[in-house]
Amino acid sequence: MSNKKLIRIGLIGTGLMGRIHTNGYKRLADFFPEYEYNPVLQACCSRREEKAKAFAEQWGYASYETDWRKVIERYDIDAVDICTPNDKHAEIAIAAAKAGKMILCEKPLARTVAEAEGMLKAVEEAGVKNTVWYNYRRIPAVTLAKNIVASGKLGKIFHYRANFLQDWTINPDLPQGGDALWRLDAAAAGSGVTGDLLAHCVDTAMWINGGIKDVSAVTETFIKERVHTASGEKQKVGIDDACIFHCHFDNGSLGLFEATRYARGHKALYTLEINGEHASIRWDLHDLTRLEYFDHSDEGKVRGWRSIHVTDGDHPYMNRWWIPGTSIGYEHSFIHQVSDFFLSLQTGEPCHPTFRDAFETQKVCEAVIESANSRAWKDTGVEWVEKV
Repeated sequence: MSNKKLIRIGLIGTGLMGRIHTNGYKRLADFFPEYEYNPVLQACCSRREEKAKAFAEQWGYASYETDWRKVIERYDIDAVDICTPNDKHAEIAIAAAKAGKMILCEKPLARTVAEAEGMLKAVEEAGVKNTVWYNYRRIPAVTLAKNIVASGKLGKIFHYRANFLQDWTINPDLPQGGDALWRLDAAAAGSGVTGDLLAHCVDTAMWINGGIKDVSAVTETFIKERVHTASGEKQKVGIDDACIFHCHFDNGSLGLFEATRYARGHKALYTLEINGEHASIRWDLHDLTRLEYFDHSDEGKVRGWRSIHVTDGDHPYMNRWWIPGTSIGYEHSFIHQVSDFFLSLQTGEPCHPTFRDAFETQKVCEAVIESANSRAWKDTGVEWVEKV
């Protein structure tokens, strides 16, 4: 460790994502020991002192704060990791950029395109290293899908479809707002399933299949009023509980996307399928180490869907883990993003998705909401350039 260049992390937000990101930092040196840079858990931040202190003690942070501004002001913080609700992303990121800190921001980048644009301008003017935690890219089977499409094996792409189904908000007695349920509060979240779930699908789709040109969407809010934790009174629900949209990609293919929190029996069903001229691929988060592949050039007698168990050492990221045939999990996608970020410090290359990449995803999400509200097709304005 004495020869390592240490990057001192200031984690803002100690909820679920704070735990997951921290686990990623703690595993880097164990499984990527040759990297020149290593993270140091310097400070964590939560508004409540007892929570911040307990988190620091459990996860091994050297100190804690109760005001995020103090984290950014500290000379001994090199990188700020934003794990707060969406309404705080812009203010924290802009302040961190002005202070010259590297920034790792939870998805979605912001609540709106206007907020995201301000964040993008701040990091690019400051020239600080940045990335956004769209972790599903780093699941080895999804990365393999990207590589297969990039190789041309599928030929011309005709269709891209994805869905993300949950059921946790069906209960009408759930309140909106507060630490656990801020995703049901439009003021904190910006949108519902569009920004929370479809943003993941859109990021992965454009990474694999290129820019989304225009969208036509419908949304629904099934429970119109919920008690707000701040007032204790019933208030109108401003988020979308469900969203379906179709679209045109720049490459001429069609896209179909669906997300809902009202699909009874589904906790986190994220699937994608891509149909090309020569072959198709599909993936399911519930079986995340497998990629299904159909190749029409196979001999007719044996032609059919094959299941690729993505656990061999020549599969993306898998040479870091166990033996072929054994699985890794959801948390490893975050470890992989940490590893890619710290490798990017070594190489000088961007760590995608950057704020600019996530800004394009934000454009799609906002166009989806606008399309649903106006019941009309909307151009996204996406300028997709990422090729990795």
